[in-house]
Amino acid sequence: MWLIESSIGKKAVMSVTGIALVLFLTFHACMNIVSLISAKGYNAICESLGANWYAVAATIVLGILVLIHFAVAIRISVWNYQARPEKYAVTHKNDAIEWSSQHMLALGIIVLGGIFLHLYNFFGNMMLEEIIGGNKELATNGIYHIINIFHGIGERTVMGVVYTLLYIVWLAALWFHLNHGIWSSMQSLGINNSTWFPRLKLISNIYSTVIILMFVSVAVLYCLGYTPYDINEVM
Repeated sequence: MWLIESSIGKKAVMSVTGIALVLFLTFHACMNIVSLISAKGYNAICESLGANWYAVAATIVLGILVLIHFAVAIRISVWNYQARPEKYAVTHKNDAIEWSSQHMLALGIIVLGGIFLHLYNFFGNMMLEEIIGGNKELATNGIYHIINIFHGIGERTVMGVVYTLLYIVWLAALWFHLNHGIWSSMQSLGINNSTWFPRLKLISNIYSTVIILMFVSVAVLYCLGYTPYDINEVM
């Protein structure tokens, strides 16, 4: 099959799935920023999603996209390695190749590990909890879970710092992955002329930085003890 066997096909699949995941991250980042403004508003979003059929369906599609993206990434890495069997003889690296480009697979593995951590902390306590018939009120109380994970409730304050640091490491890897991936996906889809290529790299840098700062700001601020002004209405 062309999409699986050809180099162009693999890159096209990587690009399309990657763009879809970037769009999801954009939505998720904007949703998280709401938690800094209004606890009630953030919980309203959590409740509107929850275990409703459309949210569950979107989660399944998202999971499939992630699996396809990483499966193709591994296949491309293996294919590239097999195409250069004499790699050990290289004595210097091409300075034009970015560090993130050289380590996309390693960065992807860190990103995947962060996804599992995020699923454990939030999906398991929210959507999954509601699906299996747990406490729906607690499952949709997103603010409670954010504070519980990052700030720590009671004796979990130390773990809140640990989780915040782990998320920062994950998000740093995600920044490198996004920064390279956004412009690379556009290039793979044909936008690679000399005029637009520098612009795409700049847009990719700015966009990925803004998205990651949105995520980091939530983790760090809650770790430092920040709470929304209307938190008493939902806690």
